[in-house]
Amino acid sequence: MQAEAAHLHRQSTTIPGAAAGALRAVEYFLFRGAEETARRNAWSAVLEDRKRAKDRRDAQHVMDALVSSRAPRGDVL
Repeated sequence: MQAEAAHLHRQSTTIPGAAAGALRAVEYFLFRGAEETARRNAWSAVLEDRKRAKDRRDAQHVMDALVSSRAPRGDVL
């Protein structure tokens, strides 16, 4: 009896090939916009990271210039 119940359970959870293909097509249609949004968000994050890195480099150059112009020659910071 248990073997028969297990067999019926397995059989009921499998999806025939045509239905699986239809489900994949529906998933593709529904999630296509979400995937595009995720890519756009990821690219925006990359651009923001690049801008922050550039701002850090620029700030470091300014700080280095200030330190070198204020420090007397021969002093070590």
